[in-house]
Amino acid sequence: MPSTHLLIIGDRAALSWVLTEQRMAFPAGRSKAARALEEGDEIFLYTTRGCFGNPTRDLGRVIGRATVASSVRVLEEPVVFGERSFTEGCRLAVSGLARFREGLVLRELVPRLSVFPDPATWSVRLRRASLTLPPGDADLVRTELGPLLRPYPETAEQYRWPPVST
Repeated sequence: MPSTHLLIIGDRAALSWVLTEQRMAFPAGRSKAARALEEGDEIFLYTTRGCFGNPTRDLGRVIGRATVASSVRVLEEPVVFGERSFTEGCRLAVSGLARFREGLVLRELVPRLSVFPDPATWSVRLRRASLTLPPGDADLVRTELGPLLRPYPETAEQYRWPPVST
């Protein structure tokens, strides 16, 4: 049975790559978390407050929905963002995106999500590449996010930045 995961993205260049390539890459040392994703799993894309370089203005938001389209494997060439190297990855099929700077503000749902047992320290659980959501939490996010999603071709361009040299 497919699982649902929150993919946590904290850098706009990485987000642009994820959405342009419809792929996800994981840093070295995160093999166990990466291998939790299986083909057919549902993905919610979450951008952190710092993703766009202004954490005082931006909020952490769930901005998209996708499906894992291939198994996670070691990449022939690592993807590099800044000084971080991402050595494993998978393909994604993005089915919908919220408009830029829109999306589901996650902190507003925290009290209703069982994956965050202590609402006072919920953000600590987001210091990883992905977080598996229990079925009830996945249903809640899916329901709340659905009305905010637009077709991928209609919104993807809003999230593109010039490529980062690798």
